[in-house]
Amino acid sequence: MKFIIDNWFLILVAFVSGGMLVWPLVTRGTRAGAVSTAQAVLLINREKAVVVDVSEPAEYAAGHVAGARNIPFGSLEGARELPSNKSLPIIVVCPTGARASRAAATLRKSGYEKAVPLAGGTAAWREANLPIEKTTA
Repeated sequence: MKFIIDNWFLILVAFVSGGMLVWPLVTRGTRAGAVSTAQAVLLINREKAVVVDVSEPAEYAAGHVAGARNIPFGSLEGARELPSNKSLPIIVVCPTGARASRAAATLRKSGYEKAVPLAGGTAAWREANLPIEKTTA
């Protein structure tokens, strides 16, 4: 007991540093349900997920996930390009992932319960060396 009292500061530092190591594991899945690139590939291959890119047409043309449908964020609600089967997983993508989170929330409100944003967006997809397509005008 004397050791704990004499070294309370070191024990506190040990607990705080341990908490800092565990924190990313605890919060990883809570970021608006975002999926990693690896999880997105699994959804595409195993569950026939549809990739929807909510970038503006110029951003989409500069580079997008291979096979993604372009539906700009402003015209997302009621878009005909969305799948009619609302139980299909939808992976929402934008260049950085910021718009994708808002778009996924909009889609979930519209009945697409399995709409999830891609964490890091097209940039993360590119970093993972996954296929990127460019549209020529």
